[in-house]
Amino acid sequence: MTTNVMDTSKKSSVLPMAIVAVLFFILGFATWLNGSLMPYLSQILQLTPFQGALILFSFYIAVTFTAIPSAMLIKKVGYKNGMALGMGLMMVAGLLFIPAAMSQFFPLFLLAQLVMGAGQTLLQTAVNPYVVRLGAEESAAVRISIMGILNKGAGVIAPMVFTALILSNFKGTVGTVLTQQQVDNMANGLILPYLGMAVFIGILAFAVKKSPLPELINEDNNSDSCQGEIRETLSHPNLVFGVIAIFLYVAVEVIAGDTIGTFALSLGVENYSVMTSYTMMCMVLGYILGIMLIPRFISQQAALTVSALLGLVITFSILFIDTQSFVVANALLVPLGGAQLPDILLLIAFLGLANAIVWPAVFPLALSGMGKLTSTGSALLIMGIAGGAFGPLLWGLLSGISSLQTGYSVMLPCYLFILFYAVKGHKMKKKVVPA
Repeated sequence: MTTNVMDTSKKSSVLPMAIVAVLFFILGFATWLNGSLMPYLSQILQLTPFQGALILFSFYIAVTFTAIPSAMLIKKVGYKNGMALGMGLMMVAGLLFIPAAMSQFFPLFLLAQLVMGAGQTLLQTAVNPYVVRLGAEESAAVRISIMGILNKGAGVIAPMVFTALILSNFKGTVGTVLTQQQVDNMANGLILPYLGMAVFIGILAFAVKKSPLPELINEDNNSDSCQGEIRETLSHPNLVFGVIAIFLYVAVEVIAGDTIGTFALSLGVENYSVMTSYTMMCMVLGYILGIMLIPRFISQQAALTVSALLGLVITFSILFIDTQSFVVANALLVPLGGAQLPDILLLIAFLGLANAIVWPAVFPLALSGMGKLTSTGSALLIMGIAGGAFGPLLWGLLSGISSLQTGYSVMLPCYLFILFYAVKGHKMKKKVVPA
């Protein structure tokens, strides 16, 4: 039976959860900066929708080739050291943004994003098993939701910090042709914030390394080869379909969170850099509802079904609404002192509410019954984050062919598969035998 050292007493889990909570916040902050960075670089470097999507692609594609090596590394060095190493890579990525900004060389920005994605993958692979295994399996979605509030709460704050530190000095530039001096100033504005972030993450990595964070006692490292373990893990259909569900979920999550700023920029919205905050606010609301309702009033499976259906309804609304409609915004935001925004931007933000419970529900359902394969299964699920690379890329391609609004149609098949997983896919636990 799989156990962990934190089962010995409830008191002993307080410090590990506190440390993990901080790490989830850091993950969220670094991840959701992309929602502001993408339109900002698009404005400076005059990028097409497809080129802008490469900023997200280079960040999330790192998951594809670093998830399994991350799991192997964690088995050798331990979860705590894996966390520290992951943050070390993120620190290096932050430092790479400095020469990228100074040279305005787009491929160097993509390299910095790639390294940041690799560091995040290692950190994600290390911290997620802690949350899943700190309590009963049926309430894992609640614990992940709590971590998700911190992660997405950081997503609310990150665009605001980006705007305050960087964009506040360049108001009035939306919709205008930038001079070379303006481009230089806007690019150089990235240097100090990313330097500060790199230093902070480096200090935190050292603190985690020296912290009394206990190790999980889990896999039998002398059992099978890595290749054999992966093959055994893939014999569990609920895990395989879970990886696909996570892939498609991250695709729609990143589209909703990171393209909303670019869409706002295309509509001439001055404060485009804070639009990701609206999506993250809706996700935080969804996490809070999840904590209140799961499993007391609704099961993880039922919540996942509702999320998929809500995503489908909102996506159809996005595709057919008039981009110049301000009815909902005038009714909700303006009376509260908020900005006047097109309704379509609010609908994109509302996708955050539909997406919030998907990860917390899929992750424990996919790892159910995995036992000693939990770490490898977790790594495969983390690989699903690569959906964040391909979702926006397809959105960018379709947007270039037709329109930015039509680009959101790529989300429809994603929500349909998530609905399948909620209704049937997670129940398919028998080993698949080739005919």
